[in-house]
Amino acid sequence: MELLIKRGRLVDPVGGVGGVMDLLIRNGKIAGLGSDLGDQAEKILDADGMVVCAGFVDMHVHLRDPGLEYKEDIITGTRAAARGGVTTVACMANTKPVVDCPEQIKYVLDKADTACGVRVLPVAAVSVGLQGEKLTDAEALKAAGAVALSDDGFPIQNANLMRDALIRAKRYDMPVLTHCEDANMVENRAVNEGSISRQLWLEGRPAIAEELMIMRDAMLAEETGAHVHIQHVSTAKSVDIIRRMKKKGVPITCETCPQYFTLTEDEVLTCGSMARINPPLRTKRDVEAIVRGLQDGTIDAIATDHAPHSKEEKSRPLEKAPSGMVGLETSLAVTLTSLYHTGKMDLSAILRCMTFNPAAILRLGTGRLAIGADADITIFDPDEVWVVDPEQFASKGRNTPFTGRELKGRVKYTIVGGKIIYQDA
Repeated sequence: MELLIKRGRLVDPVGGVGGVMDLLIRNGKIAGLGSDLGDQAEKILDADGMVVCAGFVDMHVHLRDPGLEYKEDIITGTRAAARGGVTTVACMANTKPVVDCPEQIKYVLDKADTACGVRVLPVAAVSVGLQGEKLTDAEALKAAGAVALSDDGFPIQNANLMRDALIRAKRYDMPVLTHCEDANMVENRAVNEGSISRQLWLEGRPAIAEELMIMRDAMLAEETGAHVHIQHVSTAKSVDIIRRMKKKGVPITCETCPQYFTLTEDEVLTCGSMARINPPLRTKRDVEAIVRGLQDGTIDAIATDHAPHSKEEKSRPLEKAPSGMVGLETSLAVTLTSLYHTGKMDLSAILRCMTFNPAAILRLGTGRLAIGADADITIFDPDEVWVVDPEQFASKGRNTPFTGRELKGRVKYTIVGGKIIYQDA
C-alpha cells in the first residue's frame, strides 16, 4: 500500500526537515521525502496549505478502562485521540482494577488491538493498588508491555518507598511519572489557595504542596540517578526548581498541559466544576512562568491529562465534583491559539513538545519524519477557525471549560502505520 502526501508544509523539529514537499508512505513506513515524488501512489492526499508532522504523542491520558467505562473506554478514548491528531497515548493506571500486574497490562493491550488504530501504551502503577505501601514488580510489568510507572492521581507520600521505586525503575530503564502534591496539604480541596478560594470561602490547594514534592523527587532523582518525570507542572516556582535541577544535570523531565498555560483560577468563577482539576488552575503569574518554561525548554512536553467524567459527576457542586477535564480533541487548537498565533512560540518548538520529546521520555524512538520511520503522521490546518462544541466530541467526556471558545487550528488527517484512521469531514 502506497500513500503519497502532496505539497504539505513538512515540519520536523529534530531532523531538520522543513518546507513544502511531498511525503511517500509505503508498507507503513516513510519511504520518501522530496519536492516532487510524482503522482503514481495508490492513494494521494493533497496537503496544500496544511502542516505535515510526526504524529502527536500524548504521554498522560486517562482512558478509564477497565472498570470505569461509563466515563470513557479504550475504544472511545482512542477515537478522541485520533480526532486530536494523537497517534500514541500513554494511559494511566488508576482504573478499577488498578493496572498493577501483567494481566491488566494484557487487558489494555488486547482491547487496544480492537480500537481505531491509535497506539496505546500502558503505564503501570508504582505501588500495588495505588496504595503507596508496596512496590509493584517493575520487571514483570515492563516485560508485559508497560512503558513507565506512575501512581498518578495518588501521589506517593512515602519518600523511602519513592526512593526504592526509583532504584528499581533505573535498573529496568523505566521513567517514573510523578504527580507531585503533598496529600496532607491539599486533601480534597477544589481550587488553588488564593484570591478565588477566599472569595468562595473555600480552603485551597497551596502551590507549595506541589513545589515541595517536586523538590523531593528531584533530589531523589539526583541521588539515585533514576529518571523522574514531573507531571502537569502548574506553578512558577515548580518551573524554577526544575530549571535549576536540569542545570545541575539531574535526570529530570516534565510536562504541562494546555490548561496551565491558558487558564487561571478565575475560570472557576464562570465555569465552576468544569474548571476543577488537580493540580488546580493557578494565577496569571504562574501561567506566564509556564509559558517561559516552554519557551526556554525547561518544560519538555505538552500532554493533556485527558480526564473524562460523566455529566452527572461534573454537574455536582464545585466542592463535590471530581477533578479533571478532557483535552485530547482540543489540545492542538488551544496550543496553537495561545502560543503559535500569538507569536510566543514557533511551530517547530511546539511540535517538538508534542512529538519527539514525549516519545524520547518514554524511550519510543519515534516522533520523527525520517526515511524508514513508522508512518505515524498528523496533518493539520494551522489557520482553520472553529468553535468548541463538546457534543461533537468522540470522547464520552464533555467536561471542558473551553466550551464555546473560538480556536484556530484543526486536525485534518491522522495516520498510524500508513493507515488513515481519522479524516475531518
